[in-house]
Amino acid sequence: MVRNPLTPEERERGERLGRLLREARGGRSMAEIAASAGISAETLRKIETGRAPTPAFFTVAALAVALGLSMDELAGRCALAGV
Repeated sequence: MVRNPLTPEERERGERLGRLLREARGGRSMAEIAASAGISAETLRKIETGRAPTPAFFTVAALAVALGLSMDELAGRCALAGV
């Protein structure tokens, strides 16, 4: 199955998610948050830098729990413009 390329808006949404997660992580280490969420530090790095702009729902949910964020807040701050 071939995946359609992401639109610029979808890439921007991924970048917003990455910035939000990075800000929420604050001074805590990437390894600490990744371990708490049950993912690798490399996966978290890719999400935070926008190289993985469409992470799986359960990955985002686990990161939200690890960072003390609500899914509603994440969805609202990362939504595509005009949606």
